[in-house]
Amino acid sequence: MGDIRPATREDARAAAPHGRRAVVAALMLSMALAALDSTVVSTAVPQIVGDLGGFSVFSWLFSGYLLAVTVTLPVYGKLSDTFGRKPVLIAGAALFLLGSLLCALAWNMGALIAFRVVQGLGGGALQGTVQTLAADLYPLKERPKIQAKLSTVWAVSAVAGPGLGGILAAYADWRWIFLVNLPIGAVALWLIVRHLHEPRREPAPSAGNAPARARVDWAGALAVFACGGVLLIALVQGGVAWPWLSWPSLALFGTGLALSGLVVVVERRAAAPIIPGWVWRRRTIAAVNLALGALGLLMVAPTVFLPTYAQSVLGLEPVAAGFVLSVWTLSWPLSAALSQHVYRRIGFRDTALLGIGAATLILFAFPFLPYPGAAWQPALLMLLLGAALGLFQLPLLVGVQSTVGWSERGTTTASVLFCRQTGQTIGASVFGAVANGVLAARLGGAGDLDSVTRALDAGTAPDVTRHAIASAVHAVYLGAACAAALAFLVLLCVAPRRFPVLTE
Repeated sequence: MGDIRPATREDARAAAPHGRRAVVAALMLSMALAALDSTVVSTAVPQIVGDLGGFSVFSWLFSGYLLAVTVTLPVYGKLSDTFGRKPVLIAGAALFLLGSLLCALAWNMGALIAFRVVQGLGGGALQGTVQTLAADLYPLKERPKIQAKLSTVWAVSAVAGPGLGGILAAYADWRWIFLVNLPIGAVALWLIVRHLHEPRREPAPSAGNAPARARVDWAGALAVFACGGVLLIALVQGGVAWPWLSWPSLALFGTGLALSGLVVVVERRAAAPIIPGWVWRRRTIAAVNLALGALGLLMVAPTVFLPTYAQSVLGLEPVAAGFVLSVWTLSWPLSAALSQHVYRRIGFRDTALLGIGAATLILFAFPFLPYPGAAWQPALLMLLLGAALGLFQLPLLVGVQSTVGWSERGTTTASVLFCRQTGQTIGASVFGAVANGVLAARLGGAGDLDSVTRALDAGTAPDVTRHAIASAVHAVYLGAACAAALAFLVLLCVAPRRFPVLTE
């Protein structure tokens, strides 16, 4: 499948550790913790706010967690390449469980937000290290199996998470949303400690022929954390807590740009940088990073705006609106599992091009749906979109992991996930501004998406408002189609036609 280079014996040993089935079970449980946490809290927000107060800042329950996960991904990726996957995964799981326990004990909204950040600091290790270990455990021919299992975990979590959160909040207490993580995480930790055995890797010898001591670029880690945190806060809060051109936005973006320069300076001088330059100098990795960043961007359209469209325009109840969105979780894992039969014939890049090309057409078709239309129409498009994106994402992830050896796989995987998470954050900000701009133009400058949908829920908005919401969501989907087209162009122009895969 392109230029083949030999992998090391260390890679071969890492691909088949003892007790692989038990480790896979641990990885799925760990992934379930991270996947459920992003959905299970949403339906319990009214109960949480009613108990703790803090309605004006409750959105930081999600933003704080997302920020912590995103900015720690590169750090954990480098640490896993330096010290091994096992200690990083254990530390991350323990930190996540500590954050879960503290969230259950929170006494006000400020404490809960702070403890959600602690959860996110552990969640970054779970997401990145689980995906890296999945590539370590299986050789290239078998890798789609574990990735399909992990995709299924995400799909089940997306469907079951909101329902589980609602049940616990209604019939028990919202604190159980965090407490249920403890037994699941404890089982995962025990399986990892008991069954995950990584081969011992001696550090490369120094100039005096003595093993070189592993170095950690703590200055770079702090700079990356600070830079990412400032820029993501600016993106998350801009246009929400303050106008885009206000002094808080300008100050945060200015600080973020200055910190970006500091990151470049620090990383260039570091012996073992957190974000090494080769991540962007290698065409394959750079192309996959940019393409999956565009994937994060376009995913905002269905995940954030489709439920609003289903309820406000189609008039569906929340459960039915959730079903319209969740159908793509059925086709995505199935398409991902079957993608191996395609990329073995035509290669990783061309398979991904096929998937993102289809996704572009599907997203572009959404604005042409009739008004108000029937629920099956957007549901069918979501089913097709899930199939297209499964054909796009998995070949890129498997392909890029297969171009590097063990010592670079954690950093590579983390860079891919970091770009996707950053794309989602940028997409939420950009498409939120687009939707509010269209609404303002259609309604004479009055209201934003949140206030308009609340008026619809209360039955106080005229039909013209529904038309305005439909137009706003259509504009967002057109933007998502542009993001998909951008990913297509990146792969076509930047990615090599055949990925330089290592033999195993």
